[in-house]
Amino acid sequence: MEHLLEAQVIDSQHLKLTKPIELAPGSTIIITIEPAGSVAEEQAWYLLSLQGLVGVYRADEPDYSLDLIKDTNPDYMP
Repeated sequence: MEHLLEAQVIDSQHLKLTKPIELAPGSTIIITIEPAGSVAEEQAWYLLSLQGLVGVYRADEPDYSLDLIKDTNPDYMP
């Protein structure tokens, strides 16, 4: 089970979660500290990748018939 939670640092021993979590008292969790802005940078990379894919696969892309295939893949099973 993997969850992404955000929290505000209150002091060196306390965090304030932005949303409540449903865990039993005494549960053990692992916290990964990410530099500020890393989430925004990751989202920017995803957006850039998406834009590249949109440019490659257009809605008006023609359908190619099977007789245009020069070398067939003998392992292909439709």
